[in-house]
Amino acid sequence: MKFILIYIAATSIISFLMFGIDKIKAKNHLWRIPESALLISAAIGGSIGSLLAMGLFRHKTKHKKFTIGIPVILILQVILSYLIFFK
Repeated sequence: MKFILIYIAATSIISFLMFGIDKIKAKNHLWRIPESALLISAAIGGSIGSLLAMGLFRHKTKHKKFTIGIPVILILQVILSYLIFFK
């Protein structure tokens, strides 16, 4: 259980940073982080960090695949965690 919490924290921090870096790059018209990489970082456990970054940086908030996709990923991860640890 401790490993899972550390993993989720680490992937959330990485996802958060990825969104922040992508926002900076977008403002400066530089090479961007692919949307697929941002979504994958959320899917592998960083959905909390992704969602926090979207709100804080106001980044990717006009894209439905992010405004709907990231919360759906988070909900699915919570359900899966519940089924694994409490059933």
